[in-house]
Amino acid sequence: MAAFISKRMLRSFRTLHSVGQPSSNGAKFAASHRSHGTCSSLYGEGLFSAERSGFLLARSMIRRFSATILTPGADEGAFPSELLSTKPVVATPNRTIGLCQDLLIPVTNFHNEDKGFMVLAGDVFDVPIRKDIIHRVVRWQLAKRQQGTHSTKTISEVSGTGRKPWKQKGTGRARHGSLRGPQFRGGETKHGPKPRSHAFKLNKKVRRLGLKIALSARVAEGKLLVFDDLAVPTHKTKNIVSYYSQMESTKKVLLVDGGPIDEKLKLATQNLHYVNVLPAIGLNVYSILLHDTLVMSRDAVNSIVQRMHTPINR
Repeated sequence: MAAFISKRMLRSFRTLHSVGQPSSNGAKFAASHRSHGTCSSLYGEGLFSAERSGFLLARSMIRRFSATILTPGADEGAFPSELLSTKPVVATPNRTIGLCQDLLIPVTNFHNEDKGFMVLAGDVFDVPIRKDIIHRVVRWQLAKRQQGTHSTKTISEVSGTGRKPWKQKGTGRARHGSLRGPQFRGGETKHGPKPRSHAFKLNKKVRRLGLKIALSARVAEGKLLVFDDLAVPTHKTKNIVSYYSQMESTKKVLLVDGGPIDEKLKLATQNLHYVNVLPAIGLNVYSILLHDTLVMSRDAVNSIVQRMHTPINR
């Protein structure tokens, strides 16, 4: 670009120089000899000035249209560090999911009042969705909660006589030694279930990742609501019913509070099969999947983030 500008200025300089020259041949020859040194010096100075002006113009245009990239380690004294920090992304449905970016979500309450905003940790509420991890965690939860009290009676546990029903030979019937065998009515059960635990081991990292994925899925669907608190004025069920009717496209709601559940909230929701309450310490993957809307208080969010950031004890 600088060479192009310098060529244009040099061309215009030559045109102006040719206009001021005499018309006769002798005068041209004499003038050329007289002004040879002057023209050469002027030509050199013009070429130098044209190139220099073109370079300066190109440099100014490059500075104008170029983008400067600022990094925290480039020059800490010139720019404050808070201006170079990454801003949280607003949690909208059309954003890219699973980038582990901090999300900005509005905070409200049961009366739909504006209570400001809250930043959700990206490593907890914006992780990639993996159905295989969810499947493993749900199977682990269901197997662990199974009571395993099933029991059948063996031949030593069923009631009945112990004598031989008939003699071994001579009757024409099949030989038997006891009426408590599995082939008789009221007899034992062979290879039947006995009380046992169905639980199996699942790594803590996988269990923690499953909870993060479930929370991230609810945030991605726009079904995670953050309330300032879950306080209700009275224990009347009609208050919760009116709050539930204000939620759009909601079937089942899970309320998660940071500390112990308020007694008023517990009484107000115990007769509603579509509204359940849990403390933050009891939040799990299966309960999140059973409810299409998750309502958490500020304390519950902080408690979950602290729980996810706590190092795993080995």
